[in-house]
Amino acid sequence: MTDAPLLFLDVDGPLIPFGNPAGHRTYAGPWTPGPHDNPLLPRVDPALGPLLRALPCELVWATTWGAEANESVAPWLGLPPLPVVEWPDDTADAPPADGTHWKLRPLVAWAAGRPFVWVDDEIGPADRAPGAALLYRVDPARGLRGDDLAAIGAWLAT
Repeated sequence: MTDAPLLFLDVDGPLIPFGNPAGHRTYAGPWTPGPHDNPLLPRVDPALGPLLRALPCELVWATTWGAEANESVAPWLGLPPLPVVEWPDDTADAPPADGTHWKLRPLVAWAAGRPFVWVDDEIGPADRAPGAALLYRVDPARGLRGDDLAAIGAWLAT
């Protein structure tokens, strides 16, 4: 681990957009479903991989996909295996009473005071993180794009 800022990355919504199926981009290229592949992977823009790698941060999966993100999504994006936030068993079943997203507290704990960016489509108005953090909500209908990563990169540079 380094002292670089963290970028917590969700899969469903940010990387796999869920808008009108007719409006989804499908990326042509060599893809053969394997035992761990999800048929939604062609909705993930593989061009995001180099853009994510170029950011001055440590990438971390913050998704319910868990380790499967390293088996399916990371290779599709050309990313190495990334650390994976392990969610407490009861986290999603008992959302915080203050209305914050159930992922927020585990992410703050994982960051342990390091600056971080949380990229997710479920970030809501009650979500606030202490210290240096950017909670970046992605529209799940369009997914994460280059302009989003440029904004995130600008924040990381400050």
